[in-house]
Amino acid sequence: MSAISPRQSVPSFSSKSSSKTLTPTPNSTRSCNRIHCELKKASAAPQKWTIDCVSSTDPIHIILKPPNSALLPSPMDSSLKNSKRVCLFYCSEMRDLAERIASESDAIELRSITWRTFADGFPNLFISNAQGVRGQHVAFLASFSSPGVIFEQLSIIYALPRLFVSSFTLILPFFPTGTSERMEDEGDVATAFTLARILSNIPISMGGPASLVIFDIHALQERFYFGDNVLPCFESGIPLLLNRLQSLPDSDNITIAFPDDGAWKRFHKQLQHFPMVVCAKVREGDQRIVRIKEGDPKGRHVVIVDDLVQSGGTLIECQKVLAKHGATKISAYVTHGIFPNKSWQRFNHDKGGNPENGMAYFWITDSCPETVKQVKDKPPFEVISLAAAIASALHI
Repeated sequence: MSAISPRQSVPSFSSKSSSKTLTPTPNSTRSCNRIHCELKKASAAPQKWTIDCVSSTDPIHIILKPPNSALLPSPMDSSLKNSKRVCLFYCSEMRDLAERIASESDAIELRSITWRTFADGFPNLFISNAQGVRGQHVAFLASFSSPGVIFEQLSIIYALPRLFVSSFTLILPFFPTGTSERMEDEGDVATAFTLARILSNIPISMGGPASLVIFDIHALQERFYFGDNVLPCFESGIPLLLNRLQSLPDSDNITIAFPDDGAWKRFHKQLQHFPMVVCAKVREGDQRIVRIKEGDPKGRHVVIVDDLVQSGGTLIECQKVLAKHGATKISAYVTHGIFPNKSWQRFNHDKGGNPENGMAYFWITDSCPETVKQVKDKPPFEVISLAAAIASALHI
């Protein structure tokens, strides 16, 4: 544009390519340094532009300023800018959960790893399109279901942050050594601390320390086992349970039971709007039996809540004592259904009958994928997926 002095009039001009006309408004004001004009376009409403001099001492050079609305990004542009796209890798046994996570958000893209072994049994691993993740937010969905698979997954976990990624997140829904968190005798090894130290040394990515997402870790104090090179994010499956309870036909008759004081300390604040029963193990001679410590289950649908189950012995004892004290229906929820040696077979469906003989529901999440496969379509078991909660955590 040609230089215009504020003392000159502003002529109308047009451009054939843009079909726009810049003219002074009928009441154009020309103060010492400013002229207001309208930009007219055949297909749009007039826009008010401002012509300013660079300074009062330089009346020759001008600045053409658009209206304020033209400077603001559209809502679509803003959402695209703020969207965090994530490349999600996963171990073989977590494939189903990874696909459910990706279905929760268009911003999560699944990426593949080739899992092979050499003749001697050691891992032979390959990360597909490794250069394609440079500058990307990267996550890995792990399952430390047995000691035999931990090394190969740690190899991937340590490799991904070194690919010049923008950030790295490890999703480990179940922290498997969580029950070995303390020493009772000299010589005991707290393997929860050992695993926490290993994960605390994940290489730092371009964006800083790795994030670690864990659901319902067994003991709250275990969060302090991790070092400063990793950022643990402790999530819970209890909100998923609450959603499921609200959908039950007898949702107004629910009582929550805890098998011991530890479970009460862990979860009671998240479930405080329900009536509660707290059980406890007491010793009678050489036996330890479950007693009701406080609360009344009579006439209620009682849901036993804990973080995990292994053999299931404690839950079965709780079921018996709750039924004995008048519970009309008994269900259970655990975030992590471990069930070694197929111990899930100990739990029967009540078939709408006597709660002493079985449970109405036994809810678990898909944090332990092998268990999910075993209990599929087998009442009383019902799987509540962590997919939506994980997808939400990835966008933090």
